[in-house]
Amino acid sequence: MAFTHSDTAHRTTPFWVVAVAFLLVMAYSTVPTPLYPLYQQLDGFPVSVVTVVFAAYAVGVVASLFLLGHVSDWMGRRRMLVIAILISALSAVLFMVFTDVPGLLVARVVNGVSIGVLTATATAHLGELRARARPDENAIVAASVAGGANLGGLALGPLIGGLFADFLPDPLHLSHTVFAMVLILLAIAVALVPETVTPTLRAYRPQKVAVPAASRGQFIAAAFAAFAGFALFGLFTSLAPSILVGIFDEDGHLMAGITVFLVFGSAAAAQVLLARVARRTQLLFAAVACGIGLLAIAGGALAPSLALFLLGGIIGGAGVGALFKCALATASEIAEPGRRGETLAAMFLVAYCGLAIPVLAIGGALTVLPQITVLLVFVVLVGIVTVAAALRMRRIAR
Repeated sequence: MAFTHSDTAHRTTPFWVVAVAFLLVMAYSTVPTPLYPLYQQLDGFPVSVVTVVFAAYAVGVVASLFLLGHVSDWMGRRRMLVIAILISALSAVLFMVFTDVPGLLVARVVNGVSIGVLTATATAHLGELRARARPDENAIVAASVAGGANLGGLALGPLIGGLFADFLPDPLHLSHTVFAMVLILLAIAVALVPETVTPTLRAYRPQKVAVPAASRGQFIAAAFAAFAGFALFGLFTSLAPSILVGIFDEDGHLMAGITVFLVFGSAAAAQVLLARVARRTQLLFAAVACGIGLLAIAGGALAPSLALFLLGGIIGGAGVGALFKCALATASEIAEPGRRGETLAAMFLVAYCGLAIPVLAIGGALTVLPQITVLLVFVVLVGIVTVAAALRMRRIAR
């Protein structure tokens, strides 16, 4: 029996509902990036505190991934996605109520918890929904949509936050109020999509970072790549506004949002455009793009040239996007049956450690060293690590 176009659309609708929810929840997690200078003006804290506030988000993500990122394997994808979205809505309420540092720390930790539950769960759910709707389709399509929603959302958030900051009244409250309402609507929509896992009773245990022994080398190489790539993302999402002011004398909130948007947007675009390219070719692209992009970032900071800095961010972001997609694809492929969510959660766990640990190190370094020195040392280290990780993955890629 042949399916009509309307039948196909009906079967793929749940997939796109989850994809949009994934995109917008991820977007909300980076909305505060261009708002940090406004919080600084209001509360009078230094740049180093911004890195602590940002790291609080990453700590929430890592803790959530470790404790909850894998439980959708037996509690159900849909249930955990709804919970993740509602936790994100709770963080929006906290942002609406508190604008001081302690309140920001709590709100960011809660927001991080929502992302920790969301990422692996939504990635696994999208793959299963797509396989159910289009069983003959290459799995790379669902992986590309999941990666695009993940990084595309992270790109969209700072742009939205910058628009609120520069063009709308009371951005520190209005932006969070709007997203609180959007998130509640998303939770209702996701509650209506099909479940792809049969819920079972199982004794709870924290996340295990365990893969088949024969695939351990592949997992370690992919995790190393994810850690290094997210370190670059952490630099831009935590310090983009401060870098623009301190090095380029550019203090527009929208410009800060655009800067982060370009980095994450190029990462998302690379994932989609390279979806059907052989993995070894993608990894070669990642190595070259990361190397060139980080050199351009360093050159732009030294010149100083904002255009060169942004170009480096775009090229480096594309390289990291390809690198991270290959890391996720590797994790998904080597996962044992029934443990895909757990293996993906382990990969995201490592990636978000890369988001938190280097940023905390940067915050500490900024208390004793000039911003330009810290930036250059960081860029050199991340450049070496990302290129090495991409080449290592390429050597062992199937």
